Amino acid sequence: MPEFAELLKGYERFREQAYPAQRARFDQLVAEGQHPKLMIIGCSDSRVDPAQIFDVDPGDIFVVRNVAALVPPFETAPGHHGVSAAVEFAVQMLEVKQIVVMGHGMCGGCKASLTQSFSQEAPGAGGFIADWIKLLDEVRTAVADEFGTDGRQAERAMELAAVKLSLSNLRTFPWVREKELSGALKLRGAFFAISEGVLRVLDEDSGEFLSAS
Repeated sequence: MPEFAELLKGYERFREQAYPAQRARFDQLVAEGQHPKLMIIGCSDSRVDPAQIFDVDPGDIFVVRNVAALVPPFETAPGHHGVSAAVEFAVQMLEVKQIVVMGHGMCGGCKASLTQSFSQEAPGAGGFIADWIKLLDEVRTAVADEFGTDGRQAERAMELAAVKLSLSNLRTFPWVREKELSGALKLRGAFFAISEGVLRVLDEDSGEFLSAS
């Protein structure tokens, strides 16, 4: 199919240009393993690639991406806890120094939560999405009460609220909370919209997202 053929063309460019240019870096990562100092939890949206936005080299950031950049609260019930496993690995094994939760503009997951557009669907037709974004129910009511459920103002409020919720959920993980309190780990919230090309960072004292530049 043509889509994969285009990927292969990109791979050829990588092999011809990027790989030789960064061969020393790759050799170092092979020999020494990965030691990123920062974890980014971002959205799966194809328009917001953290490595591109932050212009980093291979090995610099440990990235987890999912619908709406969500972190579930800590729990020990049986299940496949992919995000929790990644947080555990980053904090306990890689010993990252910072975790950044990065939301973004025009987030489909946040909009779906706000409008509850998948709430009645079966798995395969939106049911898995509905179950996942139920994590946002805690903040949806407050956003809907203030801004309604339609329009960019409401969607932006939901996108920013989702970042704050994921940060709050991160702090329910005992080892995350312990390391943050000791100063060994810093949690940050961030927001990026391709419509503006501006990164905003959460100031937790004021609760506002302020331009990083």
